[in-house]
Amino acid sequence: MEINEITGEIINCAIKVHKALGPGLLESIYEKCLAYELSKKGLKVEVQKEMPIVYDEIVIEGGYRLDLLVEEKVIVELKSVSEMKPIFTAQTLTYLKLANLRVALLINFNEVLLKNGIKRLVV
Repeated sequence: MEINEITGEIINCAIKVHKALGPGLLESIYEKCLAYELSKKGLKVEVQKEMPIVYDEIVIEGGYRLDLLVEEKVIVELKSVSEMKPIFTAQTLTYLKLANLRVALLINFNEVLLKNGIKRLVV
């Protein structure tokens, strides 16, 4: 699958979850439901994937965790907050850099319309 197809499936599944549950729940609930929906579509989903940080000559295992890694190509960073802060974008861009990946979706489920809470990041 190509990146655009993968991100399209992620967004469609996120909208499905949001329509069923609505805003205001814990991030962990949306994470589990979204992972379930993506798995039903046949996509490989890794939840709370621990990633190493390589700094200079050392490797720090479990340096950070990705909420979801889909098809080993797309990072999905989930939030359930009243306001998206610039640090969330910066954090997700850092994850992309450290994971040596190019595309991420930053999704805030705490929106009346989920489309207002989706940000696609490309490096």
